[in-house]
Amino acid sequence: MLGKLLTLVLLLLPLAASAHNFVYGQPVAPVAIADRGELILREGEFSYQNWNSGELAGKVRVVQYIAGRTSAKKKNSLLITAVKEAQFPEDRFQPTTIVNTDDAIPGSGFFVRGKIEKNKRNYPWAQFVVDSDGIGRKTWQLPEESSTILVLDREGRVRWAKDGSLSPTEVSDVIGLVQKLIGSGQS
Repeated sequence: MLGKLLTLVLLLLPLAASAHNFVYGQPVAPVAIADRGELILREGEFSYQNWNSGELAGKVRVVQYIAGRTSAKKKNSLLITAVKEAQFPEDRFQPTTIVNTDDAIPGSGFFVRGKIEKNKRNYPWAQFVVDSDGIGRKTWQLPEESSTILVLDREGRVRWAKDGSLSPTEVSDVIGLVQKLIGSGQS
């Protein structure tokens, strides 16, 4: 009995690691964020505006939905570095980072938002969204304290998705897929 239970757990483990409700070839389930939302930088001043997942169409994207925790940020730092180094054309590609500040260490929200603002100053062409209520995590059925990576084509359709840390091979696969989607003229 114990052996069968252990076998079942081991068989289901890969499914738990990729638990989400993304459908390949389809847009993500709709998400609208009104509490905080997209961080805007205009003339040196920050503001927030409502954001919704329909805005993901129009460019090829690497989307990172991340808990507002340093441990979650570290999970996919290899990919973030690779995206920066790839220097994809800004007219056809945009990285989008959605930070779930509802999934942060209590009392750290102010510091997390400060880091997001610093990143926006350093990478003004990137899109940063603050999800104060964890709407994306709940809607997309993502694990807590994690980092989920999506690759979306120009129509906003999911072409690749994974919860958790990417291996170096997966980082290369993502960069290659983005290059293909950008360069093909079609998604």
